[in-house]
Amino acid sequence: MMTIKQIYNLAVSEGIKHDLRGSSRVREILKRINTKYEKFSDEQKEEFDEERLDNPYSDTRIFHGDFAAKIKKVLVGVDIDTGEVVLANELNRQDRSNPIDLIIAHHPLASGFAGLHEVMDLQVELLAHYGVPINIAEKITKKRISEVERGISPFNHGQSVDAAKLLDIPIMCIHTPTDNHVANYLYKEIKKREKDLVYVEDVIKFLKSIPEYQQALKHKAGPIIFSGSNENFAGKIAVTEVTGGTDGAKEIYERLAHAGVGTIISMHQKEEWKEEAEKHHINVVVAGHMASDSLGLNLFLDNLEKKGIEIVPCSGFIRVSRAKRGGRSRR
Repeated sequence: MMTIKQIYNLAVSEGIKHDLRGSSRVREILKRINTKYEKFSDEQKEEFDEERLDNPYSDTRIFHGDFAAKIKKVLVGVDIDTGEVVLANELNRQDRSNPIDLIIAHHPLASGFAGLHEVMDLQVELLAHYGVPINIAEKITKKRISEVERGISPFNHGQSVDAAKLLDIPIMCIHTPTDNHVANYLYKEIKKREKDLVYVEDVIKFLKSIPEYQQALKHKAGPIIFSGSNENFAGKIAVTEVTGGTDGAKEIYERLAHAGVGTIISMHQKEEWKEEAEKHHINVVVAGHMASDSLGLNLFLDNLEKKGIEIVPCSGFIRVSRAKRGGRSRR
């Protein structure tokens, strides 16, 4: 078993470990934040989110529950709304002997949602890794970050968290750390297969070999080509649209093309972004949103399963256990 706090700390440490910027770089960023904090006035410190001193991912937070509580069973969903909270309560009513101790959402909730734009800086260094000059990546991404911040501001950020508090069910969200798992996993697997991923068709076949994407195909939500065709050369393959909060700036495609990127693997993509990628002759393979989020969650949740914690999947989450030989899937 693990406590809620241990699960949270593990999520953060795993996020740092699998961050494509490198763990040492992320710790440099944390050190810089801490140095700035020390110079803040008392008023500035009062308003500052102190979780940022140890956790570089503002979209990952615990919102309710006894941090020292031992966890035996968790309900996990890609999206946790009020309905899923009520579902957890109903499941607990039906099985009081083995209740759900914790709800884990992937997509951010409450302050995690309101602070989603704060993790988008990750995209700048990821784009630089693929050859976009960092000053250009920063300028274009900063504009997009402002758009996202303004776009999020009207939402009712805390609905599901408020419901969980009323029903006294612990709740947390883990977003960028598990997205980092996906990006890191795909990046390493692509590196291993570089010589074999010649055409876009090869990229599709590679993704279809991954259990979460296999399951998603059965629900017509698996990998698909948005821009380009099976017969196109893949060229340099980038995973620039897998982690970093949300969609980056569509203006970056021109710069990625100049940097020699031929194919982008994306979780999801809007029509305007697709058109911009086509304009600059970049192939886009959309791996699938729920499947990609499930892959990241699974890579993290296997750590909990090894500690004897039961995982109950819901809300788009495809559970595939790599902790057990051969794996298994539930949906």
